[in-house]
Amino acid sequence: MKAESGLAFALACVLLVVAGALAADDRLASIRAAMEKLRPLATKLGKPRLGDWLAHHKEPGQTFEEYLASGPTGPTKERRTIYVQPLGEFTGPQRRIITLAADFMGRYFGLPVKVEKDLSLSLIPASARRVHPSWGVKQILTTHVLDEVLKPRLPKDAVAYIAFTASDLWPGEGWNFVFGQASLSERVGVWSIFRNGDPEKEAKLCLLRTIKTATHETGHMFGMYHCILYECNMCGSNSRPESDRRPLACCPECVAKLWWSTGAEPVPRYRSLAEFCKEQGLALEREFYEKAIRALERP
Repeated sequence: MKAESGLAFALACVLLVVAGALAADDRLASIRAAMEKLRPLATKLGKPRLGDWLAHHKEPGQTFEEYLASGPTGPTKERRTIYVQPLGEFTGPQRRIITLAADFMGRYFGLPVKVEKDLSLSLIPASARRVHPSWGVKQILTTHVLDEVLKPRLPKDAVAYIAFTASDLWPGEGWNFVFGQASLSERVGVWSIFRNGDPEKEAKLCLLRTIKTATHETGHMFGMYHCILYECNMCGSNSRPESDRRPLACCPECVAKLWWSTGAEPVPRYRSLAEFCKEQGLALEREFYEKAIRALERP
């Protein structure tokens, strides 16, 4: 009887594995079909303009199939929360941008988002600060924030832990500034609203720029490389004008990575994003999401 019970248990385990593999295959087939429905909405990336990111950086790119093969970092049963960590002091309008960005990120990734209590800039030593030699702007070192501030405080259930600051950022020697920086494997990132416009007088523009950076950098934390195929939120940017040209939405190859990694359902996700854009007056972004819904709902 014991041998028979053991055999039955082993058979049940095999059946569960097979069922899981079949479900994964069905999910992949569904994602690939959805990608093809969205592809007509995507704009191919043209030749880089003078000063653009791809004019200075050789990028390998990453298709959805390459992403799958890379074994990327992503949500697990134990790690499914995105933590937003305010770093430094904020005005009321800046605080509102943080709150809205956290809301958008929850819709974008389909995961819970928690805003932590503020951390003081006193945590950043003089060795990780500078005044830009040409502009006279005070900056803090991104690598110090990632390695010394965030990593030691990384919550156990965090799929991503991201510092949000009003201070300007620079990543080290040879760089003037960055809008944000994140690790592809360590689950930590940092971004700044310093260069995003006046959050009171240009609230809509500041919000759009902020959520672009927030979702772009968090995308890196889910193992997503810069996109070199389409106009996409995951394109690299070398300047404010280049960043402003890039869309908030991901291209078909990159959004498929998010669907696969987070388990988000495409149409409900787009509906939630369109609702946010409607509420915040982001008309062009809302229009794209609604187009995407119509494309996905076609037989």
